[in-house]
Amino acid sequence: GGVKRGHVFGDTDELGYHAIENPIHVHDVQATMLHCLGIDHEGLTFRHKGRDFRLTDVAGEVIDGVLA
Repeated sequence: GGVKRGHVFGDTDELGYHAIENPIHVHDVQATMLHCLGIDHEGLTFRHKGRDFRLTDVAGEVIDGVLA
């Protein structure tokens, strides 16, 4: 699927509550999955109450560090 197998990306505190290295957002995960499917996440929009929204919001970015 285009993602590195058995790869750890980032690090958390000792209890696993907070990301301390390479924090990512769910929009980044969505953008990365769409990228692997060959879909441009910046061009994918939906209309709600007369306004176009991006599925990955304006902050979603592809996580290059997890791609094979």
